Amino acid sequence: MQMTNRFDEIARDLTIFYADDDKDDREVFTDALSDIDRNLSVVTHEDAEELLHAMHHPPPTPNVLFLDLNMPGKNGFDVLKEIRQNSTFDEVPVVILSTSSDAETVARCRQLGANYYIPKATDFEELKKAIYHTLKLDWGSFRPGPGEFFYKN
Repeated sequence: MQMTNRFDEIARDLTIFYADDDKDDREVFTDALSDIDRNLSVVTHEDAEELLHAMHHPPPTPNVLFLDLNMPGKNGFDVLKEIRQNSTFDEVPVVILSTSSDAETVARCRQLGANYYIPKATDFEELKKAIYHTLKLDWGSFRPGPGEFFYKN
């Protein structure tokens, strides 16, 4: 896939939320977004409580939420469940970005209402490709079946 500096397919600015307890992962994610497009706005959160507080007290409001599963306290499953129980967030796509990629975990995320699942890449370029692919999706019409729910590079 050819990387570009702009999302030609996306005519508006995006605000992206990312929740992950690992500081290095948050920095790598932010760097990847900056490489993709410097005009994308990313708001990172170091735990579930911080993310949920931000979700309930906009602005900003996320256009896409990337969520790690393995966090202390409330984990990503808890956050996903809470977000999907609140109709205010019905239109916010939730993308799971996690090192856990076994079939049971992926199926549980789909059942709880995640919109997409990306296994964390160990390679920076692969991470950029996955994020780029995800941000190009038409979230208004994208309804993945089991085969399209999991990102495969």
